[in-house]
Amino acid sequence: MIILSAKTLSSSPFLLRSSLNPQNHNSKPVSASQAFPESEYRTERGLTFDTGDSFFRPESATGRDLGVLAASLYKKSKGGVRILDAMCGCGIRSLRYLVEAEADFVLANDANEDYGRTILENLSQVLGDSEERRWVVTHSDANRVMTECYLRRDFYDLIDVDSFGSESSFLRSAYNALKLDGLFYITSTDGYSSGGHRPYQGGALREASVLGYRVTPLFSYYSYHGPVFRVMLRMNRGKLPENRNYGFISYCTECGNSQAFLWNELGWIGCPCNDAKVSRSLIVSGPLWIGPLHDAAYLTEMLNLAEQWGWTSNESETHLGKLLKQMIEESDPKLPFGYIKLDEVASRAKINSPPLRTMMSALHKEGYAVSRSHIASNAIKTNCRMTQCIRIAKELQRF
Repeated sequence: MIILSAKTLSSSPFLLRSSLNPQNHNSKPVSASQAFPESEYRTERGLTFDTGDSFFRPESATGRDLGVLAASLYKKSKGGVRILDAMCGCGIRSLRYLVEAEADFVLANDANEDYGRTILENLSQVLGDSEERRWVVTHSDANRVMTECYLRRDFYDLIDVDSFGSESSFLRSAYNALKLDGLFYITSTDGYSSGGHRPYQGGALREASVLGYRVTPLFSYYSYHGPVFRVMLRMNRGKLPENRNYGFISYCTECGNSQAFLWNELGWIGCPCNDAKVSRSLIVSGPLWIGPLHDAAYLTEMLNLAEQWGWTSNESETHLGKLLKQMIEESDPKLPFGYIKLDEVASRAKINSPPLRTMMSALHKEGYAVSRSHIASNAIKTNCRMTQCIRIAKELQRF
């Protein structure tokens, strides 16, 4: 394993101070092209960086925004934050944690040694004083790095694992290297996870329980590119007080209704549209997390901080503000898991798809809880069954 730190490097030609405010990156001592003329550079939230030959998705910037906001809130509440970026790629995530969240220390790891020069050049923008080492770069397998941290009792406040495919192989080593009340930012680009065939949050919950921990989601974010699922979990000692948030979800292909079932209800799975105890029209997924996907109070803090930083003020930044507001609306405890696509409602009702706002207004008038879904643009979360949604949509079509 190769280890490089800020102390091994000479000063960068463009030094960003650790106290730099996240919303004020307008002044740069020297341009990127002057610093490293042979590289192709990008800018994110005012920070200029080199992607090198690493895999980089500009569409993932929102996920990085959410991670930085969470890290900053952690530091404000705890007085400090140490971060392990287990798969750092070109190092932009680590750079943003250092500059914007003002992380006290970041361990930036990527198994590909070919990215070393790029990571070092990006992070060399941030140097501590002569006695302070604010970051270290390592090149090793992510599980090995986290396990070695655990064996050294070098625990972290936030661990970010931005992996490809399923996150399941990193859960145990990450939990072991995480401090109690710490944050674990997990990723899945595996479509099976969303369908319960390879449980996402459920798997994270189960693995934590085996180790004697409990985890709860602070926010759950979906992005269409990939697709990518990102969840911020908070870990503490002990078991969840109730197991009602861990179970199975059924979907009836006949009527379109979805229901949640706990383990002790598995023998009684059925659908109101069918008298049989077990309907052949049911598709069952799980076990998986069927509880709240977000913590509304926590998201409100994130939104307030984003507004303070100017991340939601101008037209180019409105996406983050809208996303956080939608996620807060999705946090209504009356709302169940999942969402309903209005295109499916229209197809079953054999009508044109009703306008989203009109449908939401009609559901509110009938006393149902409803919000937009950040996962799909023409979808809603509601405690109204599909059969009733079809009835309401048909009534709207008459006017």
